[in-house]
Amino acid sequence: MHLDLGTLPSAGCCGRALGVGSDSYMDLCFPGCLSLWGPDSVTGTVGSSLSLQCHYERAYKGYSKYWCRGQHDTNCHRIVETKGGEKVERNGRMSIRDSADDLTITVTIENFSEDDAGSYWCKIQTIWILDIFSRDPSFQVQVYVRPAPITSALLRVSSGQNDSIEDVLASHPWSLLSSVHFLLLVFLKVPLLLSMLSAVLWVNRPQRAPGGGQRLLVWNLDSAPP
Repeated sequence: MHLDLGTLPSAGCCGRALGVGSDSYMDLCFPGCLSLWGPDSVTGTVGSSLSLQCHYERAYKGYSKYWCRGQHDTNCHRIVETKGGEKVERNGRMSIRDSADDLTITVTIENFSEDDAGSYWCKIQTIWILDIFSRDPSFQVQVYVRPAPITSALLRVSSGQNDSIEDVLASHPWSLLSSVHFLLLVFLKVPLLLSMLSAVLWVNRPQRAPGGGQRLLVWNLDSAPP
């Protein structure tokens, strides 16, 4: 199959090539030629902030940059965008900033949760909005989640921060509940069992007869023969 490389977008390294003598298109990307790049994957800890950076070529200074979520860059859900400026733009817990001097896009996810894990894209809004065969330069970033340490979760509650016990339980229920059960077992159940055992031993302890000096065994009334 012969390809007409002249149909590739001139401003990017990925695009669709038209097969000569046919009506079919195929996606092509050239290794080592990226207009937008960054980390392939990042990992965030539940309850903390996650920041990552994507970098772009100087030719894209002044373009709007945006952060979207989805398995494919062609139909991902746009979350937050720079709107062509350098100030921080926010949407809920997510923010984006374009540093033109460094040619860097910085994305931050605050109060990271398990639901934030997934496939995201750094993208640049180009002039090909009405061209159905062109695509905005994009770079995929896979975001993973790491459970919060139990100690830090308990400290947030005990120190009076905004996170309530319900919030902590919702963010990492299984690990926290297992830890709470272990603490209850150590500090409540074990002493209770020891106390019951001591009481049984005390009731069934051997005693001396008042006058004879011989040892008599005192039994619990429930265990005495009829």
